[in-house]
This record gives sequence, structure tokens and C-alpha cells, in this order.
Amino acid sequence: MTTGVAGATGAADSAGSAYRAGRVEHVLVVGGGAIGSSWAAHFLLHGLRVTVVDPDPAVRAVVAQRAVALVGEVEPARTRTAGTALAVSQHPEPAAAATDLVVECGPEREDVKQDLFARLDRAAPPDVLLTSSSSGLLPSALQAACGLHPERVLVAHPFNPPHLLPLVELVGGARTATAALDAAETIFTGVGKRVVRVHGERPGHVVNRLQAALWREAYHLVAEGAVSVADVDTALAWGPGLRWALLGPFVTQHLSGGDGGIEHVLAHLGPPMAQWWDDLGTPTLTPELVRAVVAGVADAVGDTDLTALRARRDAALQDLVRLKGEAGLDPTAAPPVPDTPADR
Repeated sequence: MTTGVAGATGAADSAGSAYRAGRVEHVLVVGGGAIGSSWAAHFLLHGLRVTVVDPDPAVRAVVAQRAVALVGEVEPARTRTAGTALAVSQHPEPAAAATDLVVECGPEREDVKQDLFARLDRAAPPDVLLTSSSSGLLPSALQAACGLHPERVLVAHPFNPPHLLPLVELVGGARTATAALDAAETIFTGVGKRVVRVHGERPGHVVNRLQAALWREAYHLVAEGAVSVADVDTALAWGPGLRWALLGPFVTQHLSGGDGGIEHVLAHLGPPMAQWWDDLGTPTLTPELVRAVVAGVADAVGDTDLTALRARRDAALQDLVRLKGEAGLDPTAAPPVPDTPADR
């Protein structure tokens, strides 16, 4: 991992000042829960100093240990240096005044986030981006609380857990400066993230809307008795999910079309696919459906140790990300070196 964020020396906003796109050394993480501690670990792994603030003393008592443990899962040798680069505090204002980037990870409540952003807007220098990890709230609602510099407010939504999964969605609000989005892309790309720029605000942004579309049909099929909860997971984890993890749905369709690619696929299979769209379900999350899903998951996992299962999954995620790079399936990675007969 590198120290600091490599990139531009700054991106001019509408007022002519420069966001700290290429000189980020310290990150303020607001909220020390699961997402906040994972973000802290990610930035520590990239050689940055991190301050985590949280109003809950119980969270403050464990967040440093949790974040350093996450660092150790990825790079065990980095735990000692990670511990010295991490600070924990109660109030965001002092750290905001001396930080290069703010990553908010508070509760997914608009009123709570608006209060946080109003305080951060007053405390942070005007060239510091204020980003939210919100999974579905609109950035314009967060900007509404900022009376000084709403143009530097945006959503930078990670995929959980952020220290393992590279994706981050950038979403600007009605008053977000293009330069702020550009600077955010430079910063997050510089710490190993794969950035998706979302154009326009939508509840759930893009990734969670895609997930919600799949979940909607999965819940519908379970409600209809078409398939069990366990078989839904089996169908996706051992079928399309394996291909999607490597290339995504559109390129996967393209490859399935042979020499004709996706154009051939849509010419021949597009009409029936559109008919399937018309037949997709619109389930209601009734108490009965909730009970059926909860019971189905309980049956599927049985007596499995969930902590151990999560650890195995996280280790496999690291292997998968590495394998994508080695196989030439990560466009940002160096091309793979072909093996020779002597290597086999």
C-alpha cells in the first residue's frame, strides 16, 4: 500500500478554491459502527492517518481494536503501525478542522445526518470534501443543512465491507460542484476504489436499486412457493452470481452471444426477456413472508458458526479480488504475465 493519495494537486470549485484531491493524509470517519470501522481499516491499509469519532462511549471503547483487527485480516504485519495512525474521539469538530477528507457513517436517518453535516460544514475548511456513506439517502437532503459550502457535499457509498470490496458510488446533489465529484473520484481511486459516477439522485443510488430488483423477485418467488429460500441462494451463488462477479451482467450477455455478441442476444432473446419483465412479481413484505424468509434462512444456516462463516467469506472475497487481477479481469490492474511451459 502507498502512503497518501496520489493524483491531482487539487480541483478548482466554482469559487476558485482547490479541493484536497491529491494531498489527503488524514481522514475523519464520523461513526464507528461496522461501516465506519471498515472504512477506517481501508484508509489505514493505504497509509493514511484516521480519526474516528462517535458519541457512544461503548463504540469508542472498541472501534480502534475492531479497525486494527480488520487491518490484520488483510495485512497482519500492518497492525502495529495501523494502531499508531488511528485516533478516537467523541466530537467531530476538532478533527474536522484539521482533516483532509470527511467520511460520514452515522445512522441511516436523514435528521441525524443533517445535524452532522451542519456541524461538519461549520468546522471543516472549505476545501475539504464532506462525503456520506449513506446507502440510499439523497445528497441534496444533506446539503440542505449546510449553510456555508453545500457544493462540497456528496454521497460516497461503499459496498460492505469497504476494506475488502473496492466499489464506491459517487452521487452529487443539486448543489454539488462538478469539481467536488472530480476530486472525490481522484481521492477514492487513489486508495484503490473502483468508482462509479451516478448521474442524478435516486433513492438507493444504483447498486442498491439493482440489489432491490433481484431481492424483489426472490421474495416474490418464495412467497409464491416456487422455490425455497435455500434454493434461491444456491441458484444465484452457483449460477449467474459466479459469472457476474467476474464480468458483470452486460458483458456476460455479450459473451453468451458468440460472434454476434449482445446484439445477437437481444435480437433473439430480447422479446422473451421483455415478457419475463412483464411477469415479474411485486411482493408485499407481509408478516407471513417475513416469517417464511427468516425461517428459511435459519434452516439454511442451521448450527453454522456465523462468525466463522463471515471470516471464510471475507477471506474468499480477498482471493476473488486478487484472482480477477491475475486473470486480467480487472481493467485497472497490470495485464497478467502469460505463463511458460517451465511455469507449469
